[in-house]
Amino acid sequence: MRVLFAGTPAVAVPSLDCLAGGLRASGEEGGDTGSTGLELVGVLTRPDAPIGRRRVLTPSPVAVRAAELGLPIIKASRITADVTSQLAALAPDVAAIVAYGGLVPPAALGVPRRGWVNLHFSLLPAWRGAAPVQHSLIHGDDVVGASTFRLEEGLDTGPVYGTLAVTPRPDVTAGELLAELAESGAGLLKRTLEGIVDGSLAPRPQEGEPTYAPKLSLDDGRLDWSQPARALERRARGVTPEPGAWTVLDGERIKLEPPRLRPDVEGLAPGVLAWDGKVLLVGTATHALELARVQPAGKKMMAAADWARGAWNTDGMRFG
Repeated sequence: MRVLFAGTPAVAVPSLDCLAGGLRASGEEGGDTGSTGLELVGVLTRPDAPIGRRRVLTPSPVAVRAAELGLPIIKASRITADVTSQLAALAPDVAAIVAYGGLVPPAALGVPRRGWVNLHFSLLPAWRGAAPVQHSLIHGDDVVGASTFRLEEGLDTGPVYGTLAVTPRPDVTAGELLAELAESGAGLLKRTLEGIVDGSLAPRPQEGEPTYAPKLSLDDGRLDWSQPARALERRARGVTPEPGAWTVLDGERIKLEPPRLRPDVEGLAPGVLAWDGKVLLVGTATHALELARVQPAGKKMMAAADWARGAWNTDGMRFG
């Protein structure tokens, strides 16, 4: 089966490597691609983007890996009629898509005769949309996972081929969990395509009430200290590393790494800071949180205790 791969960020690279197969994915000749019945014929990714303070045009992580593997690369921010023609010229039987970052229009959906198979990082129909892992952590889901499904015109509405479920670690951040699911999900995607090849796998309609996970904005990272400590801790982990957790002190934005729960410390007013000589605490609607690392405006990230020692009269100040 001839496979087109579509993806852009680093979380899509494990799937590309997995489909490329064994030794070939390590840049060596040979490999086990023939044993799977899958043949990668090309890669679709988004165009080079400006990165860093100097805004240097940089290829996507998927583009970099595809070039290392010697695969044909199509770069496009939108799948236009011209791009659709380029995809059709590759004559794919199926397309695998992982976080490409753009919509696949109806004309392109019809290019592969076996359709498009999307690896999505949630247990569908939970958390359809751009930020499923982030929203699952913010909402405190006990079980998270990944799904492969047949892509349709609707937002993550297609029938599901397979799933995997994991219990997230209590202190895991969205970035860490996404990286873990990218690795395990790559195997799920490969098994799905192999099942389509040998005819052993058919998709089943999604069941249950859907929830939605829109892309997070900077405002989603602001911590509201009038909320319970558990909700704040979950939000901070869910927005790390992007867009990042933050608060305001004296009119300036301060970035925060996820704080630690301190149920043993009660009675501290929401947002009020307290320094006990070893750690910096902040009050919430319930019990306190212990700040781990902070980044004041114009400075680098540092241990909260070091910042408290260097700041003038931190004790008793209030985050806004």
